[in-house]
Order: sequence, then C-alpha cells, then structure tokens
Amino acid sequence: MANAGCVSLATILFLFIFQAALPQGAAQIPVVSQNLVTDNVSVVEGEMAIISCRVKDNDDSVIQLLNPNRQTIYFRDVRPLKDARFQLVNFSDNELRVSLSNVSLSDEGRYVCQLYTDPPQEAYADITVLVPPGSPIIDARDELLSEGNETEMTCTAMSSKPAAAIRWMKGDKELPGKPKVELTYDRMYTVTSRLTFTVDKEDDGVPVVCIVDHPAVKDFQVQKYLEVQYKPEVKIMVEFPQGLTREGETLELTCQAKGKPQPQRVNWVKVDDEMPSHAVITDADLYIENLNKSYNGTYRCVAANSLGESSDDYILFVYDTAPSTEPAAHDSRAGEGAPRTVDHAVIGGVVAVVVFAMLCLLIVLGRYFARHKGTYFTHEAKGADDAADADTAIINAEGGHTNSDEKKEYYI
Repeated sequence: MANAGCVSLATILFLFIFQAALPQGAAQIPVVSQNLVTDNVSVVEGEMAIISCRVKDNDDSVIQLLNPNRQTIYFRDVRPLKDARFQLVNFSDNELRVSLSNVSLSDEGRYVCQLYTDPPQEAYADITVLVPPGSPIIDARDELLSEGNETEMTCTAMSSKPAAAIRWMKGDKELPGKPKVELTYDRMYTVTSRLTFTVDKEDDGVPVVCIVDHPAVKDFQVQKYLEVQYKPEVKIMVEFPQGLTREGETLELTCQAKGKPQPQRVNWVKVDDEMPSHAVITDADLYIENLNKSYNGTYRCVAANSLGESSDDYILFVYDTAPSTEPAAHDSRAGEGAPRTVDHAVIGGVVAVVVFAMLCLLIVLGRYFARHKGTYFTHEAKGADDAADADTAIINAEGGHTNSDEKKEYYI
C-alpha cells in the first residue's frame, strides 16, 4: 500500500512539473495529428473494450490516455485513475494499449490519446456501448382464424441501444410490418412492429416469425403457428370399376372430405332424381350393384362443417355389356358420358379392305386368262403359214397330221 501511494504521488508530481514546463498556449490548444492513431470501439454492455493509442513516429514523447472527462487513465505505463477495470495490455515507445472490462453505459464517450510534444498531439477513440434487446414478444389478436379473414400480430423488442429492426416471415415469404420506435427514460429504445395480413386455408399450421436485427445479437427471433379453419374440400374417388361402367357390374365410390373442423359426416344424393332403391351408403362410400342404364345420372357427395358446405359430382353412364374388343377405359365424370362408335368404324374398315382385295384378285385373274387365250389361238393357226397351197394350209389349220406333234395345249 505504501509503495502504491508513493508511485501515485510521484506520478502526480511528474504530471504537474511536466504541465508547468509546457508553454501555456500549447497546453490548452492540442493539435490533432496523423502521427497519433487510434480506433473507434463498439462493445456490448458487460463485455471488454480495447483502447489503443499508436504513434507512427515517436521522438521519445510521453503517451497518455484520458477518459471522456479528461481524467488521466494511464500516463505511460502508470494508472493514476483508481478504476481497476482499466488494465495495461501493452506499453512501448509506439503504443499504449489499455483494456476496459465489464463495460457499462456510463463508460460510453470520447477517449483521448495524447502525445506530449510541442504542441501536444491528440487522437480520439469513441466507445459505443451496445445494449441488446430483451427477448422479443409476439402477440396475436386472434388465436383461431377463418379462411379469408384478416388478422393482426405485433412483435416488441424492448430496451435496446441502438434501436432494433424487426422483420416478419410467414413461411418462406417476407411480409412488411409497420414499426414504431420509442425512447425510454434511461436512453433505451423500445421497438414495436405491427403486421396485418389475410389468411387462407394453406396458412393452417404455417409459422409466422418475428426476427429482431441488432448489432449486439444474432438470430434473435420468436414465432407463432397459425391455426386457420376452412370449409371442407371434397373429392370423389372411383374404387371400382377402373374402366367403363357396364351393365351388370358394381359401382363403388368413395367421398374424401377434408376440412377444419373435420366434417363429421358426408351425404350422397342423386341430382334431379331419386337414389336407386338398392344403393348402399356406408359412411363416405356408395355402392350400386347390377348396374343398368336407368341408373345414369349425376351423383353428388356433400360435406359440411361450421364454416360452410362443399360438394363434388360424379356422372354415371352405363354402357352395354362389354364386347370382345373394348375401347380404352375412362372415368365417367362430367363431359365424358357420351357413348363411343369405335366398333362401327372398325367393322366398316374391315369390309372396305375385303372388297378392295376381291377387286384386285378379279383384275389379276382376268389379265391372266386373257394372256393364255391369245397364246392358244396363236398355236392353233401356226401350220397355215408354212403350207405350199391353200388345201395344205386348210389341212394344217384343221389339225392335220403334218404338225400334229408340235401342237400343245396347257390348261390350268
């Protein structure tokens, strides 16, 4: 304790003598010089700040560090100020580096690095203390929503410095909010952002996220999941048959209904007619056995909940008993109930091909017989050209014995 008191007293005496030795004008009007360099510091409240005074070209002049009240923190490597949070990190002819631990808002301000030359040189380091906001709070006006309705949410980030920025995300889409900034009595900022949007059924179960951006914190957010009610979605599924519906077969339909709240039951009706007497309805399923054309028509599945009613239609068209060649299968829904004429077209095409083939065959046979008939007549009169007189020619032409060995006939 005695040694510390001696050092402190010696330092004060040294400063007093040094100040007295300087010219009065120079002591009161310091010069900001590029030879003395320092850096501004941003530090989160409660953490540590490092203040560095650096000299580019020192001629053995004394370096000292002053607080915003111009009290000497360090004179060379001696600390006159009785604040143990300040500690010497490095001291040399070209640098005085000091740490300040457990920074508070009262430590914020402009610190002075001073070099005792003639005139004295000064450089300034501004310490900015960052205060992170408290945990964000999200509040929803409506806990349970209905599709098509508008809702409102607010997100609040309290007591921060500087003021925080708030962003909104609904699923993977960013939504614009309306921020409001308030400055509190302790120089803190409270930010509230208000978000208004309209929901639909696809928003059910989607998170709405409030993201707080602040230099003192990262990934600071809170979220709330939407709960949206919507009227049923209805779809009729054909379980059997998979192809055309034909006489004598069984029709099996299933009505799929989804909503929030979930529909408790579904109803089957036949539009503009009565349901077949032997049709069986079991919960969401409809069965009709031994189909015939009198059952043709539109069958409707209806589902309802507290938000409304929805329906889906199935158009039944019963075809004749399946022939050997069956056209491509399809679902008997709206716009697909007209019978097809594929069988008649196929029969007509086959008949045309047969007729064309017979005509071609007749032409070929006619040409063949015509050619062989000419050859026969040519062979018949061949002996007349070689006869010496008319009587001989007649005898040869009538089948005389002279050329009887050369005459041949072929029949097919």
